[in-house]
Amino acid sequence: MSDGSRSQVPLIAFRAVTKVYGSDEAAVHALAGVDLDIAAGEFVAIMGPSGSGKSTAMNIIGCLDTPTGGEYLFKGVSVGALDRTERTLLRRHFLGFVFQGFNLLPRTSAVENVELPLVYRGIGPAERRRLAVRALARVGLGGREHHTSSQLSGGQQQRVAIARAIVTEPAVLVADEPTGNLDTRTSREIMDLITGLNRDHGITVVMVTHETEIAACARRLVRFRDGRLEQDEPRRDAA
Repeated sequence: MSDGSRSQVPLIAFRAVTKVYGSDEAAVHALAGVDLDIAAGEFVAIMGPSGSGKSTAMNIIGCLDTPTGGEYLFKGVSVGALDRTERTLLRRHFLGFVFQGFNLLPRTSAVENVELPLVYRGIGPAERRRLAVRALARVGLGGREHHTSSQLSGGQQQRVAIARAIVTEPAVLVADEPTGNLDTRTSREIMDLITGLNRDHGITVVMVTHETEIAACARRLVRFRDGRLEQDEPRRDAA
């Protein structure tokens, strides 16, 4: 991170964040006092072995889980001080999610899948359709708005999922193993797309991956081990 970004309030900040599942002898310390800053516009890859804490950190960033201790701040606001409704609104208005399994509604068209987050925002049908069509065009699926999942390849389904994630113009794209179900060539195409969203549109990307080649697309690598940060450094050779 540059000195200029360090002087500003980070978009995402962990302050001594801990996460414990269970209690007494069955307690599992998934995170053990993690400090982490992510500035707006960064592309961060999170790696680590199974049980390292990377998925727990991702879930906290995405407001899908809450810390046991410490503090998670988003734009300088303590997320722990928000109630459930406020956290839902934070997810709805600032975060977009892309998952390994696409999570598309199977018998629903691409454009209807992309419209779904806009339904939750209360946006009217005509405006929903306009924004969804535009998002599909941004990911290279113009003309396939009315195809269902069964009519799309795996890579195209992931493009629909990315369009759904960005249709609300989120500040952060949270990507959990976004290429895990894709072949090598298609994985590169999806990473080109995600890299372009970060570079050309300024969307902050936080991505969990176990693939070194995929992590090489990020401009910063954060590696977890045993619930702690083992490595946090820029990637000057980002692909």
